[in-house]
Amino acid sequence: MDYSQAHAFFAPFWPKTAKASSGREQQPDDSLIEDLDPVEQIEDSVDKIHAKVGDELLQRLRDSHPAFFEQAVVDLLLKMGYGGAEQRGKRIGGTGDGGVDGVIDQDALGLDQIYIQAKRYKDGNNVGRETIQAFVGALHGAGASRGVFITTSSFTDHARSYAAGIPSRVILIDSVRLVNLMIKYRVGVQVKQTYDVVDLDEDYFE
Repeated sequence: MDYSQAHAFFAPFWPKTAKASSGREQQPDDSLIEDLDPVEQIEDSVDKIHAKVGDELLQRLRDSHPAFFEQAVVDLLLKMGYGGAEQRGKRIGGTGDGGVDGVIDQDALGLDQIYIQAKRYKDGNNVGRETIQAFVGALHGAGASRGVFITTSSFTDHARSYAAGIPSRVILIDSVRLVNLMIKYRVGVQVKQTYDVVDLDEDYFE
């Protein structure tokens, strides 16, 4: 699309100027906007759109049923390339799950597996060290050495330092990283529109 189309589409996502002392909102200075690189304006606006969609996505995950969230994180890891060409992964959460909500095979025979724990927590209800210790115990009980703990909140410093210092490989994914990954790998979101940014083909004129 050309610059005028980009300007019209992304204008609602550009920051507004501060209000004047009289209380009336000042109009944006179009000359200042036009001095900016159009591609940078588009990239900045796309970042704002992603942030808005990320907030909505996170709220939907927090409001979802536990089984839905567990399946969503399995879907995410499969989209990221885990599970191999056969996409070998499944949700196993529920009564008697032994503290594990999902498992993904790393090879065709399932000789190496990644175990998943998924917790839907509200903002501020951070995952502590004790919860990570319990997950590590579940890994040992299953004879596994790799795990991914995903939450819609965050982790305490003690939880992070504990996970970093144990022999088992445990990856912690908080709410911010979770929604970023879901947007990147298109899980729970879809592409609404695409735009092509063109430039001169210097080879053509040689």
